[in-house]
Amino acid sequence: MDFDRRILVPVGPDAWRWRTFGSERTVAVAARTVTSLVRVLEVLPDLVGDDPRLTVVFAHDPTSAFGEGVPELLRSLRCRTLPWDQLGEAKPDLMVSASENIGVPVGDYPVLVLPHGVGFQKFVPDSASSGTRLSGLVSDGLLTARRAWLAVSHPDQERQLAAAHPATVGRTVLVGDPCLDRLHAGLRWRERYRSSLGVEPGQRLVFLSSTWGPGSLIGRCPDLPARLLAALPSDEYRLALVLHPNVWSGHGAWQVRVVERAALAAGALLIDPTEGWQQALTASDVVVGDHGSVTLYGAALGKPVLLAAFGEEAVPGTAGHLLHRSVPLLDRSAPLRPQIDAALSGHRSELLTAVTTHAFAEQGSAFPKLRQLLYQLLELDPPPGTNGRPRAFPPVPRSGAGPATSFYVETALASSDASPFRVSVRRYPASVSEPGEEADNVFWHLASDAEEPDTHLTDSASVLVCQRPSASSDSAHRRIAGLRAHYTALLVAVPLPDGVLVDLLDGPRFAVRPADGALLAPGPAAAAFYSVLRVKLRPELLDHSGLLLDLGSHCRELTVQKVPEPH
Repeated sequence: MDFDRRILVPVGPDAWRWRTFGSERTVAVAARTVTSLVRVLEVLPDLVGDDPRLTVVFAHDPTSAFGEGVPELLRSLRCRTLPWDQLGEAKPDLMVSASENIGVPVGDYPVLVLPHGVGFQKFVPDSASSGTRLSGLVSDGLLTARRAWLAVSHPDQERQLAAAHPATVGRTVLVGDPCLDRLHAGLRWRERYRSSLGVEPGQRLVFLSSTWGPGSLIGRCPDLPARLLAALPSDEYRLALVLHPNVWSGHGAWQVRVVERAALAAGALLIDPTEGWQQALTASDVVVGDHGSVTLYGAALGKPVLLAAFGEEAVPGTAGHLLHRSVPLLDRSAPLRPQIDAALSGHRSELLTAVTTHAFAEQGSAFPKLRQLLYQLLELDPPPGTNGRPRAFPPVPRSGAGPATSFYVETALASSDASPFRVSVRRYPASVSEPGEEADNVFWHLASDAEEPDTHLTDSASVLVCQRPSASSDSAHRRIAGLRAHYTALLVAVPLPDGVLVDLLDGPRFAVRPADGALLAPGPAAAAFYSVLRVKLRPELLDHSGLLLDLGSHCRELTVQKVPEPH
């Protein structure tokens, strides 16, 4: 798809000869940045529905510093796209844009400008000068021509725009926030979102959000995702990392993944910039953010919020600026886990209400109001029987991202002379952490998955784990034999159909089974078994013994039985 080439259908002087669908009006979507294009795509299908009277085309504006990724997104969705300079020939009846910085398009048709964030809360670099401008404020040309209509989510924004530029008076329409309405519609799907992201029951999902620019969270502390993962036990926490699309567009996906390589190796869920942040936010338990809009959306959903950065570009008096005074600041020089846990345990959502009421009004009505406005600008009656209700964001497909594959494991034995032995297990990703100090009945060891790509870790590990399920006991024994041909770990653990098979180097094998019959992960089970051996017990003494495994807030009763090796 060549976006510099004129298209002949469905718009153009002779388009009627080639098109299949007849239409009465043409809507053109301005495609300038990934951020703005995604916001229109989130809204437009519910506004135009299946109305056959409307033809929708996309006009590619290549002038943005953050235009990288726009052609790829248009191609992936198979959008019918024309070059910007064909707009005059196409003669649309309405343009819809979530980018306020588009050039004045040829023609006299109206331009409906949707917000691509929460209000007008940041000063951003002005591409037309060396200074800054208010993000969201449309160009003088569109305002002077009286062609722009600005959708806003709160009356305060109308007053703010009027003070910043008097020409906006009479050109704003209070509709509410369509993204927030869709987020609220998806609250009932929270568990589905968590499952699709691979978050296990009982785990807490930390949502780390960053806007773009040097004052952003990721600009100021790019190592914070890795540091959080190093501080949070992997069986109890997951971390989703959401970066503003301008970070991806400005630096490229390769650079983003290289900068966050340690965090990705430690199990961070790096959310695609074009989809998924809304589902991850809904699924989350706590938000660590900055002055970007996503942090405010988290507050509006009642999430505990910690601010890890706050840039000078935040506009005083806006809801984003008020948030800075209303939520705890993350002290990056202090231990991180106590701050996360304190935000969770001490959260009072009503304290954020005063902030979010300054950003969001007309909640629940954005889609009906926008639909009514769109058809008024098109001078058409909406189709009968449609109300423009918001749809929940669909569950995101699994990205393939999973937990880390190597851990430094802390085990604490409640007593070395009691039976059953009670062991608490905490695992920290080896790519971002170091082992702690040992003490009486507190031990550390390195455990690696057989799929770990770093051979130094697998060769140094005391415990080697294979996660792939075994169809039978015989296949589990064969898998151990295959692993022993390459690895010399003191302990190797593989799944059994009803538990975990543990092999000791030059020693016997044991079956560890859960008393409740539920699935048992080999990593924590092997860690508990290894911890008991560290108290200098002979392996034979574990035969027909019991183990109590404390993992996070859960305690599992396990049985241990020596098993013979197959001949």
